[in-house]
Amino acid sequence: MRFILGSGSPRRLELLSQIGVVADDIRPPDIDETPLKGELPRPYCVRMAAEKVAKVNADEKDIVLAADTTVAVGRRILGKPADEAQAEAFLRLMSGRRHKVITAVAVRRGAQLWQRDVVTAVKMKSLSDQELAAYLATDDWQGKAGGYGIQGSAGAFIPWIQGSFTAVVGLPLAETANLLISAGYPLYGDAL
Repeated sequence: MRFILGSGSPRRLELLSQIGVVADDIRPPDIDETPLKGELPRPYCVRMAAEKVAKVNADEKDIVLAADTTVAVGRRILGKPADEAQAEAFLRLMSGRRHKVITAVAVRRGAQLWQRDVVTAVKMKSLSDQELAAYLATDDWQGKAGGYGIQGSAGAFIPWIQGSFTAVVGLPLAETANLLISAGYPLYGDAL
């Protein structure tokens, strides 16, 4: 049995290492992440995680994990910004408001699938033009849903969350640990 991470996210790799999980292989799947017409953020995120884990090539005994993190303002899905202008638009939309961060996790072993999704409410402070310009200049917005990462310098913009901090970073550890155990991953060795 091998553990395969179906994600190229360095944040997910780091989070897994916090609970002692080391990937035997990393195989980020290539899928179309375009939302369906009228698709709401939570079902979209769950669908993305399921499609990602299904696309990873693995042996029957291997455990594969994939996840998706989506930022939502109301019914609007904010994915990874295509450029700095879109990152700025996303951040201005969230400035001074609450938004939701949804992270869906899918674990597969053979034909069996285990899934969980976690919704965290996040408040972003009102951003000044100076704060916004300074943050955008760091390029930390690149490759991050909604254009920010709570674990980086944008953490200074987030005075409040209700839910899972690790889910906002990209992988809810409590739920992920339970999914891995359900799939037969020896998370705690022989201790159980």
